[in-house]
Amino acid sequence: MMYEVSFNQDEFMATYWQQQAVVFKKGMGNFVDPLSPEELAGLAMESEIQSRLVTCHEQQWQAQLGPFEDFAALGESHSSLLVQGVDHWHPRVNLLAEAFQFIPNWRFDDVMVSYSTPEGGVGPHIDQYGVFIIQGEGRRHWRVGEKQILKVLSPDPHLKHCEPFKAIIDVVLEAGDVLYIPPGCPHEGYAIEAAMNYSIGFRAPNSLELVGGFADYLLQHQPQTSRFSDAKRCVTQEFGRIAEHESQALNKMMVKLLSSPEISAQFLGEYLSDSAHSSDIVVLHNSEQRLALADLAELVEQGLALRRCAGIKALYLDVLPYQIFVDGQAYMVPNCSWALAKSMCDHNAIDAHSLRALKQDSHQLSWLLDLLNHGYWYFDKVDSD
Repeated sequence: MMYEVSFNQDEFMATYWQQQAVVFKKGMGNFVDPLSPEELAGLAMESEIQSRLVTCHEQQWQAQLGPFEDFAALGESHSSLLVQGVDHWHPRVNLLAEAFQFIPNWRFDDVMVSYSTPEGGVGPHIDQYGVFIIQGEGRRHWRVGEKQILKVLSPDPHLKHCEPFKAIIDVVLEAGDVLYIPPGCPHEGYAIEAAMNYSIGFRAPNSLELVGGFADYLLQHQPQTSRFSDAKRCVTQEFGRIAEHESQALNKMMVKLLSSPEISAQFLGEYLSDSAHSSDIVVLHNSEQRLALADLAELVEQGLALRRCAGIKALYLDVLPYQIFVDGQAYMVPNCSWALAKSMCDHNAIDAHSLRALKQDSHQLSWLLDLLNHGYWYFDKVDSD
């Protein structure tokens, strides 16, 4: 099963991405739901997976956090079950995310899937990330406003609503329709009938998040840093004063640390490849289970494809050659394998033909074995999709 968008990707990026909301009727033609409501409910029962159940009866909003043991609160109407990071746990949902790989992976967050009974929704709200909403089974009525700042309301501790807004998009989505909503645009959607929705989210860290993350990174990786020194300073009569030249010197210390290209790039690789969601990976800890070079050569000879585990981010930076970042960790790659490593980051699967050359450089493939034994990549049949 393959999913493809039918709208012009170049036109979308130039005209709509991060700029304005848009509806693409049949933006994903002949759409088939990758999972059922029952499968979604099963995921919501798992402790490793983030889920919510939102209801609104007689204008009283309530939100419960999973995992759930039963779904008694999911009534015949006015309720929604939402599950985050489904692409990390469901292969066909991960295939749905692949249809949006015309946007860099470091911007991609996850696929949230929701099932709503008639009139079910989560209320009017504003997200600070861009999202493509794909309509699955059923129909849903959506309203979207222009980017604006609105008062935040909290009808429930786990819900953030916004005040009423004027809609510039007022539409009913049917199976295969795609709605794109940029960051900062108020929106609300309510099911007309029992409906499935798939939200492909793209994050954009703000400056405070980056600085906070960088500070944590420096505390862990840079224990030895320069310290302010003021040898041979004059006696002061102004005990409480911080002189201008002193504050400038302190600022320079911080800027010097923040502006180190190598350190900041290393941080960005680890930070942006990390995920807030757990993944269904199998780490081979037992020495008897771990793959060796001979095992790798045999798997390649069998003509199997090398696939990245669903939900795992793999990135590389132009300024840091011969290094890839996977799930928040850095891995050095030898020069002879750099083309392969980049291809593994750019594509979810590498065919057997591309792997034939591995046998010639087996002595330099310890990095690949490490990734395989961590469960980030695995060998599978070429036609398993």
